[in-house]
Amino acid sequence: MEDQIYSYHAEMCRVFSHPKRLELINLLRENEMSVGELSQKLGLSPANLSQHLAMMRERRILLARKEGNSVYYRIANPKLLKAFDLLREILFEQIRQDAALIVGSKAE
Repeated sequence: MEDQIYSYHAEMCRVFSHPKRLELINLLRENEMSVGELSQKLGLSPANLSQHLAMMRERRILLARKEGNSVYYRIANPKLLKAFDLLREILFEQIRQDAALIVGSKAE
């Protein structure tokens, strides 16, 4: 059972491994958006966007709803945003530490 959990965890983390998927998560933070809106804001072709959306849907990161000819996507679980934000905080801390090291080494 524990091995299966690690496997699911790794699959979910793959969502965070592509910059456009991270941007997609951030765009959907406040409200749902249509595929057309997402394609335009991300600067992705509908085919490329479709691949990302399918991958994220399979991993239950996103939920989709159809209205007429449009499909709308939203974050499936708001707790995902906490993980997203925590990883960004860690990244910014690392950037600040690296900057402090560079400034410190130039002062010597």
